Amino acid sequence: MALEATEYDIVIRNGLIADGLGGEPVPGDVAVLGDKIERVGLVLGRGREEIDATGLLVTPGFLDIHTHFDAQAIWESRMSPASEHGVTTVVFGNCGVGFAPCRERDRDSLITLMEGVEDIPEVVMAEGLTWEWETYPQFLDAVASRPHDVNMASYLPHAPLRLYVMGDRASAGEVATPEDRATMARIAAEAMKAGAIGFATSRSLFHRSANGEPICTQDAEEAELLEIAQAMGEPGSGVLQVAVDFGGTRSLDEEFGILSRVARTSGQPLTLPIAQIHSDPDLWRRIMDKVGEANASGANVCAQALPRGIGVIFGLDLSAHPFFLKPSYREIADLPMADRVAALRDPARRARILTEGPVDCHLPVAATINRFEGMYEIGNPIDYEPVPESSIVARAAALGITPEALAYDILVAHGGEPALYMPFANYAAGNLDVALEMLRHPDIVLGLGDGGAHYAVICDASYPTFLLTHWVRDRVRGERIGVPEVIRALSHDTAKAVGLDDRGVIAPGYAADINLLDLAAMRLPSPRVTHDLPKGGRRLSQRAEGYVATIVNGHVTYRNGVPTGQLSGKLVRGRQAAPSRQVMA
Repeated sequence: MALEATEYDIVIRNGLIADGLGGEPVPGDVAVLGDKIERVGLVLGRGREEIDATGLLVTPGFLDIHTHFDAQAIWESRMSPASEHGVTTVVFGNCGVGFAPCRERDRDSLITLMEGVEDIPEVVMAEGLTWEWETYPQFLDAVASRPHDVNMASYLPHAPLRLYVMGDRASAGEVATPEDRATMARIAAEAMKAGAIGFATSRSLFHRSANGEPICTQDAEEAELLEIAQAMGEPGSGVLQVAVDFGGTRSLDEEFGILSRVARTSGQPLTLPIAQIHSDPDLWRRIMDKVGEANASGANVCAQALPRGIGVIFGLDLSAHPFFLKPSYREIADLPMADRVAALRDPARRARILTEGPVDCHLPVAATINRFEGMYEIGNPIDYEPVPESSIVARAAALGITPEALAYDILVAHGGEPALYMPFANYAAGNLDVALEMLRHPDIVLGLGDGGAHYAVICDASYPTFLLTHWVRDRVRGERIGVPEVIRALSHDTAKAVGLDDRGVIAPGYAADINLLDLAAMRLPSPRVTHDLPKGGRRLSQRAEGYVATIVNGHVTYRNGVPTGQLSGKLVRGRQAAPSRQVMA
């Protein structure tokens, strides 16, 4: 049989194709031409590059639709750690925080807000942000002007929009006037025309600036939200993303009623975070009941959940640990790590730290640092579904010492590396069964990786690799998940939730964003601390093994976890329709 005349850019041969639509993987080839998938099945033509995928899983590139790469995208080309875990498209601007629109006089205010809400050090942003923009369209142009290793899409964030329009009145929490609302609506329409995929806001009590002030969007009135949503365009033109914890002065019925009416009246899809919190373990189910009722009444609402415990990581070289507020620790907190560890080994200082009370701190993490019954030592690899018998409380009881003493000794033994893991949501009764329930809920999609934020306390952007290792292959205490379900959740379903229907599927005409996975060799090592942010800022990094290749827009960006030098990501401007040509070979 003669070869086809067509020459492809890449042909992936003999892989097991999981197409992202939920079907069982099938053997075949994938041909790429330009930035699109050209042919799937039996490919006779040759490629400029031929990749042997024998024994490998071929999947669509993954989408992480809840990130905060707004700042990192300005100073850095690699969206680590997300891009190291098979993610080929990210969405930022979430939770209504960001850096555009912004007048020069308000730059410090937005940095202070992002520092408080997303735990990004002020010095990192002050050094890394270039501020060659004022308007939101100019910000998108700045993002597009730098090469990146992933595709990017962005929401118009509410906090900078409100500050831009209302000035100090926004920070004071004043109600927007009709003129304010009209101006915000006009800017929102301009943002959508420039390429925003929607509008994001926060109504969360936990979202505060570094100086403790609540986010200025927390009590925005329904009329303000509705005018902005309607200005986004025709129904279905863009996504409304709302960070809300339903813990304010309004009841669940009142708060959800506002959001569902805005979604239903504007015709725009609405998405919000969901998690099981320990203090009210059934709240998430009550919220999802409201989501179901809203959808039954004509709205389009989905929630986003992390497929593992939402948790913080503690260490001496990280933002927090159980003793970081103790006066005798604060005396040495700025010492070089080797000197600090040496000081902590002094028995007299150890005794003082273990008996002292903490200094006052308004940060939310301060309320969690002594919950030793839900705290676990980090091994390598890290165990994201630890048994209760391995908690600091249980181990300390077995050793006949206090939990504080054991935690202290673990921190010192780990030096500057991550030492303790504390899942505070989605982890109940010593297992992740509730995370599985969320993953399989028809109105919930994957999200909340928070890449680009919480650099020194959270590293959840690695969740794609966790899904593939723990849920598909390694879980021993409870049900596992099949490859088709996981790949669909990571690709097609997340793409659909934010209107990026041109990706997340292995089929002709779709974006040539592809992963080649060695599932048997896949491994998720523990997070490590690196100091590679601007001004030497620290962050948690987490590599992965088993990603043989990641392809973005038809170019191989990673081989065996190592960057190739290709930075082929693009700014995705606005919603994207599914290709009309979807014929399998």
